[in-house]
Amino acid sequence: MPVLDHFHWIIGILHAALVVVTAGHALLYKRDPRASWGWIAVIIIFPLLGPLLYLLLGINRVQTQAKKLTRRLPFLFLFTRDQTAVPATVRPEKDLAERFGALARISDQVTRRPLLYGTRIELLQNGEEAYPAMLEAVEQAEKTVYHATYILESNKTGRRFIDALARALDRGVQVRVLLDGIGELYSIPRSGRLLAKRGIRVARFLPPTLIPPSFHVNLRNHRKILTVDGRIAFLGGMNIGDRHLAADAGKASRVKDIHFRAAGPVVQQVEEVFCGDWRFVTGEELAGTPQDLERAGDAVCRTIVDGPDEDLDKLAMILAGAVSAARTQVIIMTPYFLPSREMIGALQTAALRGVEIHVILPEKNNLPFVHWATRNMLWELLQRGIRVFYQPPPFVHSKLFVVDGMYAQVGSANLDPRSLRLNFELALEVFDQEWAGRMAGFAESCRRRSREVDLEEVDGRPLPVKVRDSLAWLFSPYL
Repeated sequence: MPVLDHFHWIIGILHAALVVVTAGHALLYKRDPRASWGWIAVIIIFPLLGPLLYLLLGINRVQTQAKKLTRRLPFLFLFTRDQTAVPATVRPEKDLAERFGALARISDQVTRRPLLYGTRIELLQNGEEAYPAMLEAVEQAEKTVYHATYILESNKTGRRFIDALARALDRGVQVRVLLDGIGELYSIPRSGRLLAKRGIRVARFLPPTLIPPSFHVNLRNHRKILTVDGRIAFLGGMNIGDRHLAADAGKASRVKDIHFRAAGPVVQQVEEVFCGDWRFVTGEELAGTPQDLERAGDAVCRTIVDGPDEDLDKLAMILAGAVSAARTQVIIMTPYFLPSREMIGALQTAALRGVEIHVILPEKNNLPFVHWATRNMLWELLQRGIRVFYQPPPFVHSKLFVVDGMYAQVGSANLDPRSLRLNFELALEVFDQEWAGRMAGFAESCRRRSREVDLEEVDGRPLPVKVRDSLAWLFSPYL
């Protein structure tokens, strides 16, 4: 038999083996049948190339890598379900169910974490309100300061935080700072080095390394946490840097954003999330600040941790469930809006039931390709009566989700695949009619300053723009 025939037989056998393995994997593990059929067709039609493409692009390595990390350190990035003791301030389940019904049941079943009664939540707008409050809390710290952020810039604002943390350390306060390994690269000099020079214990979440080679573009810790003495917590979507000082209209890079200060029992849950992240990165066990936190307000709250590990899709499931349970109104404010098919369906169905839905987005986006991809799918919402608004510049990074003026969710997550599937996020859900009503009022004030987008505008885009937006949408699972 000629050598060429031998080669053809080897290629054929190799391709057949790869087809069985890769097509079998697509059949068993792809949750969308369209994706499964599409990959199986590519695998069969293109010898060797099809299976190779599937091995490179078709397998969800984000979740696989996260599970490996879980095995490496089972505690992973979050506290276990039964670790948080339920304080006496928790309201009876019956009382909560009567007031909030399906909304409470959905998140209770998904998170399996206790709802805690007696928290006070305050809205802080832009760095002008958030940073002084955070710095004051650090200056008054007596026992512990735990701080995790995606970006801590080394500009004037960042150095104010570094100085405050160093002064707390000099007073004998236990200070720990966790920076994301990629987020730290946003500024030079690196803030981690400046912290270390001041003697502050700083750790980096999955930093890129040469030996052993490791570079995770995904699997980022996107949480923003500052807890002080286990009494006060700050959380939301705001990083630390000059750009969030939005009052200077002459600064082109300024960003508008919101952050939140919490006091009361839920602070212990927030602190435990930091302790879990810190243990994963350093191996050091940080004991939560021991105390019985008294009631500080009337809100019923709980933390929701989300990431590409065992908590995959929890936040997305709760958001879609809340939309499905809405009776009168849903407000979504987010800088990046690339909803899943499930979320689009939930929004469309709610609108058809007569629920008023407002989606408030920035007209100017710091990631233009995300803005383009969003524009490609807006028609699906607009044709069902969902109203979409663009906030005027500067770029608005605010994240807020309110249902029926009685349930609100705030935190670090955007409504896009990167936040809901590729990064580790922290959200706080708040059951409190008065506070959620105020958040709905805040969103309404933003809406009044915005311009409404209609179906005619979206359909009237020039053909080259439609093609550009459609191409951006093709990559939406990775944006």
